[in-house]
Amino acid sequence: MPKNSKVTQREHSSEHVTESVADLLALEEPVDYKQSVLNVAGEAGGKQKAAEEELDSEDRPAWNSKLQYILAQIGFSVGLGNIWRFPYLCQKNGGGAYLVPYLVLLIIIGIPLFFLELAVGQRIRRGSIGVWHYVCPRLGGIGFSSCIVCLFVGLYYNVIIGWSVFYFFKSFQYPLPWSECPVVRNGTVAVVEAECEKSSATTYFWYREALDISNSISESGGLNWKMTLCLLVAWSIVGMAVVKGIQSSGKVMYFSSLFPYVVLACFLVRGLLLRGAVDGILHMFTPKLDKMLDPQVWREAATQVFFALGLGFGGVIAFSSYNKQDNNCHFDAALVSFINFFTSVLATLVVFAVLGFKANIMNEKCVVENAEKILGYLNTNVLSRDLIPPHVNFSHLTTKDYAEMYNVIMTVKENQFSALGLNPCLLEDELNKSVQGTGLAFIAFTEAMTHFPASPFWSVMFFLMLINLGLGSMIGTMAGITTPIIDTFKVPKEMFTVGCCVFAFFVGLLFVQRSGNYFVTMFDDYSATLPLTVIVILENIAVAWIYGTKKFMQELTEMLGFRPYRFYFYMWKFVSPLCMAVLTTASIIQLGVTPPGYSAWIKEEAAERYLYFPNWAMALLITLIIVATLPIPVVFVLRHFHLLSDGSNTLSVSYKKGRMMKDISNLEENDETRFILSKVPSEAPSPMPTHRSYLGPGSTSPLDTSGNPNGRYGSGYLLASTPESEL
Repeated sequence: MPKNSKVTQREHSSEHVTESVADLLALEEPVDYKQSVLNVAGEAGGKQKAAEEELDSEDRPAWNSKLQYILAQIGFSVGLGNIWRFPYLCQKNGGGAYLVPYLVLLIIIGIPLFFLELAVGQRIRRGSIGVWHYVCPRLGGIGFSSCIVCLFVGLYYNVIIGWSVFYFFKSFQYPLPWSECPVVRNGTVAVVEAECEKSSATTYFWYREALDISNSISESGGLNWKMTLCLLVAWSIVGMAVVKGIQSSGKVMYFSSLFPYVVLACFLVRGLLLRGAVDGILHMFTPKLDKMLDPQVWREAATQVFFALGLGFGGVIAFSSYNKQDNNCHFDAALVSFINFFTSVLATLVVFAVLGFKANIMNEKCVVENAEKILGYLNTNVLSRDLIPPHVNFSHLTTKDYAEMYNVIMTVKENQFSALGLNPCLLEDELNKSVQGTGLAFIAFTEAMTHFPASPFWSVMFFLMLINLGLGSMIGTMAGITTPIIDTFKVPKEMFTVGCCVFAFFVGLLFVQRSGNYFVTMFDDYSATLPLTVIVILENIAVAWIYGTKKFMQELTEMLGFRPYRFYFYMWKFVSPLCMAVLTTASIIQLGVTPPGYSAWIKEEAAERYLYFPNWAMALLITLIIVATLPIPVVFVLRHFHLLSDGSNTLSVSYKKGRMMKDISNLEENDETRFILSKVPSEAPSPMPTHRSYLGPGSTSPLDTSGNPNGRYGSGYLLASTPESEL
């Protein structure tokens, strides 16, 4: 080897040397490829694989254990939606009948696409931007759209954690502050707050004490300083959890992912011991079969599958990118999906057991109030005592006795019955009062807990559980933002992460105005749903139709050591894209047919009223959807017309600690490549590494070994590389 060679100089220097491949081969003596880490044939294959793994491990962090990784995926996928949205959808869409479409869609869409995201992240070992740049450069905008959607979701999701923080600190007092209506003094007379008296103590505390909400989205009302402080606390917690990447967030997951199951188990045992819990559970599991034929039910089930597994956000890909290449992500996909579904069912059992208890209490309260009305009518001779069955005892009136008395009065006083204002007080009516989202957690469930013995303890546990569920999801959401940006643009991890949290806090002030809850509804219900469906269907198309399902299955076989079930081939190729296309079309039609709106709390009426978004809010909503999906067509057009390079024609080699690594330089396709790889540029094999999925139209898989006498790649050596060199 010449003494003036850059490689020879490198052996006596600690500097990082980069030189073109042509210069390298012109100056260096022949290499013994059998002993080189670049050899891919014969007995050296094991060394080549070990070298690749060693190079990857130098440049990318890894999970400390498989358990830590699984807990991270569970923490991201199992979130607040499992606690308050899944039970609401069960209640709204036919009880046990809703489980049928959900399970069907979980099997044909959820698990296959979850496995797909796990596989591409683990194979390419990059965040969403790098992954989709590798799979199909023209669809590289998918990764940028995922980051934007994660940002939108993170902005409002952490506000919900802030609400939970507020309730958590308010729970350390007895009685709970939302257990009774406040009393105000009007001169010398003490009266119950009118807004609270018209609604309920928990409803009043939520809308007035916690949110101090305005009457509409157009009435800002200024910042709610209590919620502003809670939002600051929430972002501080998230920032500390993710500032070091998986080194910090992985440790947090041991608590944030496991603690909610401890609380759910405690609540389930406590709930089953409550009077009326069985009524709630039976109501939940009694199927209404007609709901199974409703297209709206299937659309909502599909949307819940996406949000439950975190599809399209980029968090799944980010977490799996820190795995070793031989990790069994096929097993991981099935395990996490099952645990997610199990958690949803467990949470639904808890919710309906507690709501069954609450329904019995409210039903008994209804019986007492209406019995007092009947006694008043009897005392004023509006009703005859002959209408009251002789066995009825008003001092110990049961719901069965009241129902019998109610039916007699309604039959005899048929014409005048409506004027009496009596309520039937049916338990079924109480159980059918569907409450969703924040209303379920912060109104219905908190009201039920006020009737628990030691209610502050249960309240502290419940809201600490919500904080941890939200934190697990926020860690995955932040990973969906930071991992692809750090991988692609090489920005400092800690500085960028802290900057993201600070930026998100200030933008999040939009959600802690007095009208902030209405903006949360806008972002939660509308801004993310349509972009996510577009992202997921394009991910599926990019792998199954552009890169090729067969080639992808071949790469999975090499990576996993076994061939995945044929089931996934047909799901990726045909069933999932078709179902996704139907869902996207249905979402667009639904958005056009039903104008977007929100439930506003009207202070004077002490009741909710459904309002449509004003024109400026509709413009904002449309802008959010466009911004989230815009990178996809922009990147496609730029790369289609070659206005943005995909990096596929650049290749150079650098030395570091005596090993060969791939880096970026301005090597033209028709220049030095011809001297290295073949006589004519068109005959040169692709310089892409094994994990680069996108080979272009008509290309063959890098795993195809036919006709290659010198090994799988048609050459006696392989350039060991790291994925970031092509980003």
